[in-house]
Order: sequence, then structure tokens, then C-alpha cells
Amino acid sequence: MKYIAVTGGVVSGLGKGITISSIGALLKASGYRVTAIKIDPYLNSDAGTMSPFEHGEVFVLDDGGEVDLDLGNYERFLDITLTRDHNITTGKAYHQVIRRERRGDYLGKTVQIIPHVTDAIQDWIERVAHVPVDGSGEPADVCLIEVGGTVGDIESMVFLEALRQFQFRVGPSNFCLVHVSLVPVLGSVGEQKTKPTQHGAKELRSAGLSPHVIVCRSGEALHRSTQDKIAAFCHVSPSNVLAVHDVSNIYHVPLMLQTQDLATILQQLLGLETRVPDLKKWELLAKRVDDVEDEVHIALVGKYTGLSDSYLSVIKALRHAAVAAGCKLVIDWIDASHLEPQTKETHADHFDDSWSRLKAANGVLVPGGFGDRGVEGKILAVQYARENRVPFLGICLGLQCAVMEYARNVLGEKEATSAEFTVGEDSNAFVVFMPEIDPSRMGGTMRLGSRRTLLYAHKDGSPSVAQLLYHTKKGVMERHRHRYEVDPSRVHSLEEAGLVFSGKDERGQRMEIVELLRDVHPFFFATQFHPEFKSHPHSASPPFYGFVLAASAPEDYSAYLERAKETLGEHTIVDRKYLDVADARRASVAE
Repeated sequence: MKYIAVTGGVVSGLGKGITISSIGALLKASGYRVTAIKIDPYLNSDAGTMSPFEHGEVFVLDDGGEVDLDLGNYERFLDITLTRDHNITTGKAYHQVIRRERRGDYLGKTVQIIPHVTDAIQDWIERVAHVPVDGSGEPADVCLIEVGGTVGDIESMVFLEALRQFQFRVGPSNFCLVHVSLVPVLGSVGEQKTKPTQHGAKELRSAGLSPHVIVCRSGEALHRSTQDKIAAFCHVSPSNVLAVHDVSNIYHVPLMLQTQDLATILQQLLGLETRVPDLKKWELLAKRVDDVEDEVHIALVGKYTGLSDSYLSVIKALRHAAVAAGCKLVIDWIDASHLEPQTKETHADHFDDSWSRLKAANGVLVPGGFGDRGVEGKILAVQYARENRVPFLGICLGLQCAVMEYARNVLGEKEATSAEFTVGEDSNAFVVFMPEIDPSRMGGTMRLGSRRTLLYAHKDGSPSVAQLLYHTKKGVMERHRHRYEVDPSRVHSLEEAGLVFSGKDERGQRMEIVELLRDVHPFFFATQFHPEFKSHPHSASPPFYGFVLAASAPEDYSAYLERAKETLGEHTIVDRKYLDVADARRASVAE
């Protein structure tokens, strides 16, 4: 097993996640199996209880792990399936050591940071690195390790010490350290400053680690003189100082790194057979993203719109779908609370602007969330999309809002609500707390991870939109994260009023997908699960693809469903090939 550790210097948010994902993409394109581990130096056991404003979205894995959003980058770029153990936190490491001490595993010794905690971290890395993640059943050839935070942070020191020891445990030919740093440009003269990178390398050396490769982030291409200066002062070969400047889309990053021979550099450092990566699919993808011109405006109506990372996977899934549909994505961010009537009284400008952008959008998306703030605004957005036949996609809470809106405005249940927002048996709750969930605990107590959803046809036997989008009459595996569900006792009345529950759990009791008939609404679709977590750059999520295609090219969407209907019986698993419509559109334009 070969190991590549990636650290960051100067400031957070430099793009270590994209850098390490791009490194993995190069190695995978060279024919090597790759896995990835993220180290987060916070004391939380996992990201599950952290606010989206604090740390961005919580990414959910197949096994139910609630992890850092960077693991989503790894899965999307590398097409792998990770586990909760691929995210190491300080909380997990210390908890493991304390449990061992309580069991008496240390035989009465004084338990210390060194060697007990650092040994536990090294053991964890080595164990998880050998877990197969690509579906082949074989362990990876190379394990990528990202150390969160910034070099010099006190909370990450134990992990740097563990890596210092780890390089000797596995041997120098099996360990490589890549340091990502910022090269700022100050003043009107545009001088590129190397001092921050020098200090970062100095911090690493003081921890007993010396970078083999330095990746320099900057707004513009790095000057050769800047790279030579960094090499001279950071004890690195000039050829191993690489530049990653701002690009039009992130899919250029693997290509940019390869133009500087990073794959060859890493293969030589690790004693691997030198192979040239085949990056044709990345070149095609980067070009597709750059070439699209026809815009599609999607109104994203959420409550965490102040930090786009709160909806990172949703954004990525929309972009994947836009590439597949051959259009340019424009997200119109709308704070759900700004759509509510009380906002008109206090901030009329926010109210008018939000409604104006909602009404101008080609499609409306209501994502997941927790708490009652902004829920009434989300329900109003759903109502607008339904009544005006604007393509609508709801996710998790978005499905629950769709159910409440339908109950209020079609069933006539004007007080329809969710048990999440009310207390008391007399509330008219159409969404209820799941009985198996422990309400006294927060962390790790939701319905989490990959679960099967059975897909149902319409009452007249015609295939549902869900079956057509997923290309199967059977079931699909998607990831979940919720505590509340549609009240099963309310389903019959909703169905009688025209709402279609086309996806249910294996017992047929838990509602997973809601849709309207196509002659009622061109695209009205909502899921209790989170399809965004399984979307990839080369294979868009089916619900997102259908949504964006319906919003950008309604005729192509209808044609796509008709073709899906013709071949529906042939598919037993999810068909991930969604580029045929976009390719046909490009061909017609070229002619």
C-alpha cells in the first residue's frame, strides 16, 4: 500500500479536497485503484450535529456515516463508495483510546498522547486503507489522506505527529507528502508572495515532516521565478513545485496538474510503475462545461443560502445534470423566509426581489433542512411551482413541504403542518416523527444511509415518472437522512386527491417519492431520500437530470421519457447513461 498525505497551509478553504480528488483522478486514470481518508481535527464524533453555517453540508454515506463534505468530493471524482471510518476525527480517536483504557487493554500503563493516541491513529489509517471501495473487492493501491485545517493549528498537531511516525512505519518509498499553499498577490505591482508558503513548509519541518510536492494556489498562473524561489526555500525540487491557478471549472484541475507531470512525479516518488493517465473523459467533461451557452435558471429556495457549501452536493448534482442536459446552470439563491408575508412588512425590497427571481426561474428546487424557520416560504414556493406548472424538485424536507402544501390547498386542510414544528396531539400534522427514532438524542439517531425504495406504476398501469427516470420497474438504492415522515394514515386521502406516491420503502409503509401525473404537471417530483449524494460528474442523478431537462428543454424531456418507456422492461438496475439527449441536441445544432 502506498500513501499520499495532503496538508494545507496559510488559510483554510484553499481547495485541498479538490486537489486530493484530482490527484486520485490522475492515479485512477493511470490504472491504479485509489481510496481516500479525511482527517478532521475537531472533537465532534462526526459532522452529524454540526450546523451547516458552521461547517457546510453533512455528507451521508451508504453505511449511514455523517461525514465531512470533502468525502463527497472523493466519491464524485473517484467513483468510489467510502465508509464512516474513512472520516477520522479527534473525537473518534480519543473515544477509541478511552474505551480501550476502560477495558484494560493498556495493562495498567499510563495512557498518553504519544504513543497511545498516535498509535491508534496510525492503526486506523492502515486498517481503513485496505477496505475495498471501488466495487472490485480488491484493496486500493494508493491511499490518499487529507489532513483538515491548517498546518500550525494546535488541534491538528496530534495527527501530524501520527503521520511523522507513520512515514517510518510504512517506509519512505511508500509515503509521500503533498502540501497545498496559497501564493497571494499584493499591491498594484502584482508581485507573487512566497513567504506564506515558506512559513507553512517551516511549520511542517518543525513537526518532523518535509513536503515532497508543493501545490501552489493562486488567482493567476505562477511565474517560473516564483516556483524556483519556493523550491529553494522549502527544500523541494523545482519540478515538484506545481501551480494551480483559478480555472473556469474544477474539471480542469486534473488536466492542469498533469500538464506539470504530477502523475509521473508521484509514481516515481512511490516506486510505482510509470503509467500515462488517460484523461480523455476529463478533457471532454471540462470542454462540455465550458462550451454550453443556453442558460437554465433554477431557484434554490432554502434556509442556509448564506453559505453555498450548505448545499454543496445539491449544487454539484445540478451541475452534473446541466452538463448532461447540455445547458449552463444559473442558480438563483432565494432565502425561503423572504417569501413569507411578514417579510413584506419589514423588508419589502427583499420580499419583492425574492418573488421576482422565483417567478423568473425555469425550475424551483426546495432542498432539505431542519427547523421551522423559512418553512412557510418553502411551502409558498411549492404552491407557486405547482399552480403555475413550473418544474419542481423537492428533497427530504422539500417532499414534506410538497405534502403539506397539497394538503392545505387541494385537500382543504388549511392547518396542515408537521410534527417537527408543532407540539400537541391536536395539531393537524401530515408529517410525523418516526416511531423508531430516539427523541432524546441528536447524534446518529436519524434514518441514515442507503436504503431500498420500491417504485410503483400509476393506478392505470402506466409507468410512473420515477420508473421512467430510473429506468426500472423495480427498486433503487438511495441515501437518507431524516427523522420525520409522511403520516401513513394520511396517504389514502392525499392519493384520492391526486397526489401520487410512486416510491415507498420495502414494507410499503414509508413514503419515499411524490409526483403528479404528467398531464397535470410537466414535472412535479419530490424525494424523501437525498439523490444528490450519489450524483457523479459522468453520471447525473436521475431526479436531477429529469428536473433540469424539464426546466431547460421540455420537448427533449418528453422525448426522453418516451424512449425510456420503450425500454423500461429491459432494465433491472439504475441506468446511469444520461448523455444521449444532450449529444443529440449538440448534433442538431452542429448540423
